[in-house]
Amino acid sequence: MIRHMTSTVALAFSLVAAQAAQAAQGEGITTSEAVPSAPQADVPQDTSASAGTAATVQPETDIVVLGTRRTDRTLTNSPSPVDVISAAELTTQPATNMVDQLKNIVPSFYAGQNTISDASTFVRSPSLRGLAGDQVLVMLNGKRYNRSALVQVYGGSDTGLGRGAQGPDISAIPSLAIGSLQVLREGATAQYGSDAIAGVLNYGLRENQGLELVGRAGQFYAGDGESYQIAGNAGVKGDWGFINVTGEYTDDGQTSRGRTRPSAANFAQNFPDLASQLPNYPLPAQIWGSSPIHGFKAVYNSAINVTETSKLYVFANYAESKGNQSFNYRASVSSTATDTTGVVRNQGANGAFNNTFFLTPCPASSATCPTGGFVRDGNTFRFANLYPAGFTPRFVGETQQVYGVLGYKGTAGAFSYDVSGTLARNKLSLSMYSSANFSFGPDTQTSFDFGELIQKETNFNADFTYAADLGLAAPLTISAGAEYREETYAQTAGDLQSYAAGPYAVAQQLYTQTAPGVYSFSGTTAAQGVGASGYAGTSPETAGRFNQKAYGAYVGLETDLTEALTVGAAGRYEHYNTFGDAWVGKVNALYKFAEAFKIRGSVGTGFHAPSPGQSNVSIVTTSFNNGVAFQSGTYPTNTAVAQYYGATPLTPEKSTNYGLGFILEPVSGMTITVDGYQINLRNRIGLTSPFIVSAADLAAQPALLPVGVDGQVQYFTNGFRTRTRGIDVVGTWRTQLSEALLNFSIAYNYNETKVTDYDERVVSTAQLIDAENLAPKHRVVFNGNWSLGNLSFNVRENYYSSFTSAQDYGQTDGVANQVFGGKFTTDLELSYTFAEHVTLSVGAQNFTDEHPDRLAPTSTVQIYPLTGGTSDGQVYPRNGGPFGFNGGFYYTRLRVKY
Repeated sequence: MIRHMTSTVALAFSLVAAQAAQAAQGEGITTSEAVPSAPQADVPQDTSASAGTAATVQPETDIVVLGTRRTDRTLTNSPSPVDVISAAELTTQPATNMVDQLKNIVPSFYAGQNTISDASTFVRSPSLRGLAGDQVLVMLNGKRYNRSALVQVYGGSDTGLGRGAQGPDISAIPSLAIGSLQVLREGATAQYGSDAIAGVLNYGLRENQGLELVGRAGQFYAGDGESYQIAGNAGVKGDWGFINVTGEYTDDGQTSRGRTRPSAANFAQNFPDLASQLPNYPLPAQIWGSSPIHGFKAVYNSAINVTETSKLYVFANYAESKGNQSFNYRASVSSTATDTTGVVRNQGANGAFNNTFFLTPCPASSATCPTGGFVRDGNTFRFANLYPAGFTPRFVGETQQVYGVLGYKGTAGAFSYDVSGTLARNKLSLSMYSSANFSFGPDTQTSFDFGELIQKETNFNADFTYAADLGLAAPLTISAGAEYREETYAQTAGDLQSYAAGPYAVAQQLYTQTAPGVYSFSGTTAAQGVGASGYAGTSPETAGRFNQKAYGAYVGLETDLTEALTVGAAGRYEHYNTFGDAWVGKVNALYKFAEAFKIRGSVGTGFHAPSPGQSNVSIVTTSFNNGVAFQSGTYPTNTAVAQYYGATPLTPEKSTNYGLGFILEPVSGMTITVDGYQINLRNRIGLTSPFIVSAADLAAQPALLPVGVDGQVQYFTNGFRTRTRGIDVVGTWRTQLSEALLNFSIAYNYNETKVTDYDERVVSTAQLIDAENLAPKHRVVFNGNWSLGNLSFNVRENYYSSFTSAQDYGQTDGVANQVFGGKFTTDLELSYTFAEHVTLSVGAQNFTDEHPDRLAPTSTVQIYPLTGGTSDGQVYPRNGGPFGFNGGFYYTRLRVKY
């Protein structure tokens, strides 16, 4: 399939190229004259050309600032593979979230939709080249962007390739603030420090003068998920410097692509008078879809010229958002339903609804009814009194991002310097309503605050370069620098009931009155789970602040040894107060056989230091297995619980990166790059497969009480090794057909990860299958843009190959038994500019309304004809697959620019 598709696109590409060349010759112009620098009607004019996109016809002058300290590197002479994604390509994406914008543009960038996945719904962890989000370094204007406060502990394929990661939350960055995004597609830890294993994303902020306002509205074909965006950018510029400010407000509505649970459908049929009290009525009692979220983002960027050759610069980012997620439905009564194989299966009520709470305590000084016991009489409480139709907790996440950089940089002849400091804080506040703490019985709260997760970072950087003329083909660029970095991770305590064990956390001893003042023992009730149903807040015992400090220094050399040969080398040393030293290095080179053909390659080592969050996060959540609830706890490696199951301190991940590729410019305006890579990653950090708590475990380790018998325990560990191999092919061609400007691009990524070694005690077979097969191995993005005067039309064709989801849908032995097939999706947009400054666009993303394959009945997945979904209402894979299950989305956008 992929071979056929690629060949077809290549053939179309060639035919259009031939026709355009003939047209250009017919007009009596040269090929180079056919690619003037003229912006598309609906894009900012300060944008640059995009590798893998076709936003704007531009000359080949894109300066590369990533992966090099030289100032004369471009896309076609860089020893490192770099994509330059224009502001136009980002701002014309209908998605409001930077995660989804990159997922649509960069073939090797993957992120799940994340429907019901605890806090991972609010802060999604993407993947680049099959590696986790914290193995990719993110920068703003060349400065390290801070991590989010969320450590991705949620299990299953929702977090998938990012499980265990604590990476940056790039959704806090407004796209309108970006001048261009440079994506370095190779390891760069020796140059930039920890985390740059899979690559680097560097967002260059806008510096232009003018005013730009953008408004967009849209919704999905299904009639839900209404999405609104209002953004503005304003800048002033002069001999003194510049100031540029961006603000954006977004509001995305809820989508629903599942079915109601069979238990909820039975309830509505058996109790029609109470049907309207079902959660979310008339929608499914449990929502499988995107959660409603709204928020504000802002960026400030400025520089003041102190002298003719130096400037003081300040830039900052502030963002806040609030999301509201549907959790799993807790049925109040039991029922049955028949699946597609004819088997009648129980749709059980939540255990708390089956329990009666007796409220009359034993009388004082009773010889036959001891203190602490209860009288079995009519004074009772049942949770059906509170939630007659059951309940679905609503989980609320509020994020806040504050980031600021102050620096001074300049040049003195061949010497340049840049000294800066960064302060950043990311906070995630979690709460819930429509829930209960069953162990408090009738005294339960229904709303809970779970506390806050806070990540703070302080960075100080000093970078220096000197261009020494040694008589080589180019000056020898000598770079050196130092960095101090401090990270603090904190968890604050939540409401008492959010985590605490109430009086019914132990079984009630019941007594029946047999005569006046005489009682006899008549049994016990079930012990109730502790903490809020759905998520447990942070207790004072697990709350705290955890700190990590690091010092680093690097040196680099870059030059052209001859007119044809470019070489570079870098080395870096870092020391951490938590685990010690790290040494890494990198060499790369580019050889020019001819102006139209160059080869390049690199070899380097890298590392990712475990964060204070990964070493100290502690959380308990409620999970479900075939409708049966259980508590799942994640514990720090230094706690008694984790060490009871064999935990040891975390050590850094270490990598070796190899890259080899070529740059081909067969005709003017056309560039083709092909880059192969291999990443060997050792000591990979992840979460263990769950340990099931037994009664003997609980007796031996009382700290397991919040999880309880049949609960699950996991912790972070360096549990496995992987080898990632792949190839990136990027082709761009820019020309003119008659008076129309034409841009074409194709970007292809093949990526395959193999788990080469692992600890069988801590890594499950399903986890291994997902590590190798959750993300599609083949991804293609083809763009075509036609523009004539004030009118432009853009088409993007996407291909995603097949994938699996073993942790969610594998057999009991961990073998995945459904492969979700490959899909094509099409995006279209038509724009017209009138009155010179106003552009109206209409478009559709996923124009043909494609969805991932539906779930198929298997030994572990049952489909019920009563509702058309699984026992919990799923229809599509819960993580949404590589492009989500919401279907087609149409929109209109109005842009005003002066």
